[in-house]
This record gives sequence, structure tokens and C-alpha cells, in this order.
Amino acid sequence: MIFIFLTGGFSQVDTFDHKPKLKSDEGKTVSGYYIRGIKQRPLMPSPFSFSHYGESGLEVSELFTHLGQRADDLCVLRGLHSDIVEHSQATLAMHTGSATVPLPSIGSWLSYGLGTQNANLPSYVALCELPPYSGSQVWDSNFLPAAHQGVRILPGRNPIPNLAPEAPTIKLCDLEQTMLRDANELHAGARRNDLRLLARQTSFDVARGMMRVAPEVFDLSRETRETLDLYGIRGNDRRSIGWQCLVARRLVERGVRTVELIDTGTLINWDAHDDMEAEHRPRARRVDRPLAALITDLKRRGLFDETLVAICTEFGRSPWMGTPNSKGRSHHAAAFTCLLAGAGVKGGMIHGQTDEHGIHIVSGPVHVNDYHATILHLMGIDHEHLTYRYAGRDFRLTDVHGRVVREIFA
Repeated sequence: MIFIFLTGGFSQVDTFDHKPKLKSDEGKTVSGYYIRGIKQRPLMPSPFSFSHYGESGLEVSELFTHLGQRADDLCVLRGLHSDIVEHSQATLAMHTGSATVPLPSIGSWLSYGLGTQNANLPSYVALCELPPYSGSQVWDSNFLPAAHQGVRILPGRNPIPNLAPEAPTIKLCDLEQTMLRDANELHAGARRNDLRLLARQTSFDVARGMMRVAPEVFDLSRETRETLDLYGIRGNDRRSIGWQCLVARRLVERGVRTVELIDTGTLINWDAHDDMEAEHRPRARRVDRPLAALITDLKRRGLFDETLVAICTEFGRSPWMGTPNSKGRSHHAAAFTCLLAGAGVKGGMIHGQTDEHGIHIVSGPVHVNDYHATILHLMGIDHEHLTYRYAGRDFRLTDVHGRVVREIFA
């Protein structure tokens, strides 16, 4: 799975949930849901135009013209809703299913449930240039064995520090690693109930494998110029979202179970309170082409049908002004949009609808727990059976909730 998280809460009514009624009702005040201490706010239309794309005729705004070209591959879930409108807690909820108590991340649950396909690479990798809200908790394994924790990759010239072996030759390095492994196994043999020790040993084994294979994963020199152009990669770029998307493809191609790509950190992101045009357009320009390229590349390499692409955010934006006289929008958790593609999901379809202003869901509601249940199902896991006993109870990603949204399956 490739899990793409757009930090800050991108606006559904400016991207994938067109609401023409906002234009005709511009300036009218509404008693909006989740308006903090303010009873009335004026409705605000989108500053962006929308067009129909593909055979499905899916409506997509001008912010995502490249992704619009992949409209027939996208399943647009317009009925997402969450329980919280604060960034850190909502980010936790989208990753762990819990907005209050930090729990294992979805990538860690998938690693725990499915294991690994390549022992030389981590089963869960997070490409994250800047820390998101809630920091490393979003890829943490928490009470699950530490071997399932996400490994953060820093886009840049040196994605994994200290990767190159210090030994002068590979053979000497192998000998040192073998001796260390023997010593570790002897030590662990007398402490068989120490799960943290076993997890540490596993991490050493993975690190040993990464020294062999990871440099090749991050070396794009063998990619064709056409592929690099598809993602918009130029020169010595090792940082852009295009570079990250291509690396994500290379990781899943080599058996990594979950690759998460986190777009931007806590300061400059999709949180557009002041001006939708000024704040959303550069964000979209940064990710639109690479996201479309990723889907295109997965399809032509025969990976699309077995790779789930999830594009989400922590909550949406309000259809009204975010602050008095502003051109931005407030947080809105009662109705927002997320996307799924690949792995048996119907393409070119819309699931769920919001009212004429995009305030409330009128059909097809999908709670964050439902979103997670559906993702796990598409990955071959029954969300009710993937449990881990901790502190006297059985925990799971969806807690005691979650409905698989079967209507979106091909």
C-alpha cells in the first residue's frame, strides 16, 4: 500500500466535491457545524473552476488537472467524517484510529498482520521531510512489537544516515555482522521473553540487509529519462514529491508492505484559513503531477491491481469563510473527501454525497474507522480479527467500530 497524507486538511469543495450552489448563495450566512463559538458565517464559493474528466465524467478542479487525467482510476469518497477538528488529534485518528490515546499506526498494523516480503527492507517506510502533526506517533508501532515501527526516510542527499558500512570491505563487514548476530542470539537465548530485545535483533538484521539493497533503491540513475520526466524530476533532485513518489514505487516493487508519503509539516501546509488561492494552489502544484505519475507508472508496470493507493487528509474545509473577511476556510470534520485507487477498487466512481453546500453528508457516510476497515479488507485482512492483546484487552485498528465499504469494490 502507498499511503499519501496531505497535511493540514485540503478542501473538498475546492478539489473533488464541486458545489455550484455556493456561488449562487455567496454571502448567505449559515449555522455551520463545528463553528467554534461563532453562530453565523457567510458562505464562500470556490475560486477554482471544475471540469469533467475521463469516461466517468468525474468532476475535478483546476488544482488537480494531472490527477484528473487519471479520473477513471480514482474512487472519490465524498462522505468521510471524523470526530475531531484539531490537527494533531485528527492526524492521529487518520493514522491510528484513535484521536485521544496514541495507538499503533495503520502501517504498523499491516506489518504485524502481513509480515514482510523482503527481509532486507523494513515492512513499513515513511517518506517524511518535515515532521507532521503528532510527530513520530503517526508511524509508531506503540504496543505492537517494535519491529513493526515505521522507518522514517528523510528525502535529500542522504536519505538513510550511516547506511554505508564502516568496515573496509563487504566481506569484513559480513564477518563482523555474523559475529554480532551470534553474540546477540546467545544473549537473547537466556532472555526469551524479552520482546524488546528480539525486536532490536530484528532491526539489526534489517539494517544489515539495507546496507546491501537500500543504496540501489534510492539510486534513480537506471530509471529512463521518460520515467523521470513523468514524475517531473530534474537534475539532482532527491527531495521533491516527484522523487518521493518514484521511490515509493521502487519500494513497493521490492516488497515493502506500506510506504507512507507525508506532504509537508506543521507550518506551511494545506491549512488554508486566509486565502484558498494563495495557500492551495502552490500545494496542489507540488503534488498533482507526481500523484498522477505514480498511478500511471503503477499501471504500466503491472503493479496497480495489487497496490492500494490511498490519498487522504486529517479533515476537510468549511464551505464558509474561515475568519471574518478572509478568503480561506475553517476546519471541517463533518464531511470531507479522501481517495482510493488500485487493488480492486472501482475506478471513476463517487461514493457518498454531501448537501448542496457541502456541510453535511446526505448519503454514503464513511467514518475514519470505516476507511481503515476498508483498507485492511483490500489488503486481505479482516479488521475485526487483526487484534493484539495489551493491558488486559484485545486492541485493533478500528477499535470496536468500522464497516467495510463494499460498494466501492470492482
